Amino acid sequence: MSWLSIILAGIITYLTRMTMIALVSRDMLGARIKAVLAYVPSAVFPAIIFPGIFISDYGTFIEVNDPKIFAAIIAIVVGYFSKNVIATILSGLFSYWMLIFVFNF
Repeated sequence: MSWLSIILAGIITYLTRMTMIALVSRDMLGARIKAVLAYVPSAVFPAIIFPGIFISDYGTFIEVNDPKIFAAIIAIVVGYFSKNVIATILSGLFSYWMLIFVFNF
């Protein structure tokens, strides 16, 4: 019963999201809606990333000297100057790994 529920939920989720992509053409959306939808990725990304940086596994805010904060600052600086998503992700990961494994921060 649980596998059937999982598969059914996946199919329903897929169909509800796919219909928006398949049935709505770009010509149907006005210029104002396109302008508003352009901000969706930049609004959703911080909501996904910031809890992982600033909230611990126990649901409390982390300390200021946590290596995740410093790695995020480095990634923000690299992203600002490079305008490259892959370079931003790799610099954040590499700086975090360096801080926790090499410098024992």
